[in-house]
Amino acid sequence: MCPYTAQDRKPEGHIHIIFLLTIGAAAGYITTRIMDLETSIPMTIAIGVLGALVGGFVLSALLAVFGMAAGFIGTVLGVLALIQVYKTYISMGE
Repeated sequence: MCPYTAQDRKPEGHIHIIFLLTIGAAAGYITTRIMDLETSIPMTIAIGVLGALVGGFVLSALLAVFGMAAGFIGTVLGVLALIQVYKTYISMGE
């Protein structure tokens, strides 16, 4: 039996999703401007969130060492990589 009750739980799950969307949108906006890519707002957010996931997995060790700044740098690098793949393979047909 679990010793914790429903009152002991913190509603942190929603905060992480909002944080991911906010950071992903910011990183997507910055990197689409760096890479000179014109996309819609939903596509920019999607690229940013996916890049945040990629960058988060790749640079999780840096996050542990350098803190939150490394997470944002990892997010931007992940989005840059994702945009390069987008420009190379997906937008070729347009």
